[in-house]
Formats: sequence, C-alpha cells, structure tokens
Amino acid sequence: MARAITAKYEEMILEVETETPDTYAAICGLTDVTINRTSNIDTSEIPDCDDESLPLSLERQVRSQEVTVSATGVWALQSNEMMLDWWYSGATKNIRLRNTKAENDGEVGDTYAEAGPALLASLNNSRTKGQKVSAELEIQFDGVPTRTLVTAP
Repeated sequence: MARAITAKYEEMILEVETETPDTYAAICGLTDVTINRTSNIDTSEIPDCDDESLPLSLERQVRSQEVTVSATGVWALQSNEMMLDWWYSGATKNIRLRNTKAENDGEVGDTYAEAGPALLASLNNSRTKGQKVSAELEIQFDGVPTRTLVTAP
C-alpha cells in the first residue's frame, strides 16, 4: 500500500501582488486559511414524454463557479498597511494560492498555483485582554482563477 503524499502547513501559501507587478507577498500572521471552490448548480425537472405519469427526472448542470478564501490569525504589523490599503481602496488585486509541494515535487501537469484578480470582501480585527489582536478576512476571486501547471520535473 502506498502512503499519501501530503503538503505541510508552510507549503500552502496565500499571497497578494505588491505594488511591483508580478511580485507577491504572503499575508503575515494568518494561521488558518481555507480555500473554497464552489460550483453553483441549476436543477431542471424533465418529464418522460412517453409516460407522463412517471416521476420527473432531475438533470443538473453547473451554472457558475467561484473560488473564495477565508483566513484567520493574528494581526501582523508586517501586513498592516498592505491589507488596510487594499480594503480602503476597494480595488481588485491579484492574489495567488501556491502549493510549493506540488510546485517542487509534483508531476508534469499538476496544478501548483491558482491566481487572478480578487476583492478583499471583509477584513475584521478583534481584541481580547491578554491575547494578541486577531484578524479575520475573506477574499473573493473576480472570476475563476488561472491554474499554473508543473511543466518539468
């Protein structure tokens, strides 16, 4: 039996494009990052034309797809201005989800990055006495991200 090859925590990275095009910086302080890929599905009820007394058949198809990222952690000074500037601007910024395990050890054709324009939908901070200030955010891709594939071993 072959064991699953897995990625470590530090091998899955959420990055935001900096002011320098094609240069990305990780959002510092985030300790929990969840990537959500959702297909929005339409359902149609289809009758049997030969025997309308039969139950309708359900047929489904994907209407749209979306990718969102939610993350929590501590509020790190290293990302303070980048994140506040992004939220207050309301601008679309390029982000990248990078799996360095797949990038370095994956097979040719494996996806190692998903990137594209995104919006910072929410940016929340909270404080609890005796604890560090925490952060919670949600990023929504504007469209479906572009996948980057491993091209050489």
